[in-house]
Amino acid sequence: MDGSDTSMRAGAYAAGMARRQNARLVCLYVHTFGVAAGISPAAAGLMQETRHGIAGELRQAVETQSSQIGVTAEFIERFGSPFTEIVRLADELQADAVIVGASTKAGHRFVGSLAVHLVRASRWPVTVVP
Repeated sequence: MDGSDTSMRAGAYAAGMARRQNARLVCLYVHTFGVAAGISPAAAGLMQETRHGIAGELRQAVETQSSQIGVTAEFIERFGSPFTEIVRLADELQADAVIVGASTKAGHRFVGSLAVHLVRASRWPVTVVP
């Protein structure tokens, strides 16, 4: 989850699936290190603070909404590459499925999106939610 519309829809889809299958839901937020060249230290600090704020809001939403619908959910934060951290966590948990939101970035049509890379990893079923 990253707070985008597609990731929130993916989270809702995954929560519904977990509820129907009486399964545990694990939501992952990855703090990325990508910082634009030439950015000031103050701006980098503000970006980091914003990311922590987003993670906190997502954690609260997962905790609140999962208890309302009767799903056991866990929110995990990691640092690094979203692809690497999703693969690592899914393998650690021996996940039955990975649910991600579709990318809305135009450039991903040429270089591939996170979802495409996860599907190519071929370790678990991947559902891409628009």
